[in-house]
Amino acid sequence: MSTLRSRTAEPVAQIVTLAKEPVPGRVKTRLTPPFSPAQAAALAEAALADSLRAVSAAPATQRVLALDGLPGLWLPGGHVVIPQRGDGLDERLAAAFTDAHRLRPDPVVLIGMDTPQVTAELLAEACEALGRHDAVYGPAADGGFWLLGLRRPDPALLLGVPMSRPETGEHQLERLARARLAVHHLPELADVDTAADAAAVAALAPRTRFAATLRELTR
Repeated sequence: MSTLRSRTAEPVAQIVTLAKEPVPGRVKTRLTPPFSPAQAAALAEAALADSLRAVSAAPATQRVLALDGLPGLWLPGGHVVIPQRGDGLDERLAAAFTDAHRLRPDPVVLIGMDTPQVTAELLAEACEALGRHDAVYGPAADGGFWLLGLRRPDPALLLGVPMSRPETGEHQLERLARARLAVHHLPELADVDTAADAAAVAALAPRTRFAATLRELTR
């Protein structure tokens, strides 16, 4: 048994990954230019694969992929696939929490597909923290968040929070504070949105599939 898996004999939380099928023209559009839509999709697929690999290595009671689109060869085994619901990102996040919790009534840790540098250790910390805290929050460098964990998922904690803005994280933390939730904070990570972001994240995590794909596309 690995050191990571032996750290927690009985996982306390499930992990949900919110993602889009990496189809050219539908993902990572801010990477074009300088990358073509096909290249941007290749980077998105690599980032998603890295994220799912970390999820697979972290202790969890269940692993869920809340997917907009269809699964592909990039999906490892051991994941339950559910469709995304809702229009705005706040609705889709709230629905992913609700639907995963309906499948299995455990605390929920949710991440996206924009942080290929995420590690199983960070995810394990988030899951374990929900045994002692009401929520877990991972801030993103752009002002949003890369991870949100809730011991008792409630759509009211997300619906109406303005998403994809520099102040998104501030609003989300205010929502958690108004609910008087005890929050465990994780380190800040950078999302991959632009070509500059991609280069910076690849430099921080050179052994990821994402970094290898970027090197192949830019050599």
